[in-house]
Amino acid sequence: MTGLGTPPPPVKMSRLIKRADFLRLSRGRKWASPGLVLQMAPTPEPIAAIRVGFTATKKLGNAVVRNRVKRRLREAVRAVLPLSGKPGHDYVLIGREATAERPFASLIEDLTLALRKVHGGRSPKAEEQ
Repeated sequence: MTGLGTPPPPVKMSRLIKRADFLRLSRGRKWASPGLVLQMAPTPEPIAAIRVGFTATKKLGNAVVRNRVKRRLREAVRAVLPLSGKPGHDYVLIGREATAERPFASLIEDLTLALRKVHGGRSPKAEEQ
């Protein structure tokens, strides 16, 4: 039982590295926001973990910029996915041009909204009404 001040139980997360997984997720559900693109699909085999992958294309800039984008996406995932992600699902986050300079709080909001959308949730504005 978790009280008000205790964190939720840890969710096991692992990285996606195989190209076949990235291609499978490209055919799954997607949501684009100014800071990132999120792709989601259930895992092919039943597991109780969340798997996540990151992509930053050369269109974003040189290696320094691409690494910064991926670092920011990894930190956003560490903050949001244990709370809003669902075990047994795979996620790929794709960096966009705005990812490198977007305020981190906005990046967190983008990821939270994207997770809600790909899992079929309602928008925050609809929940307020």
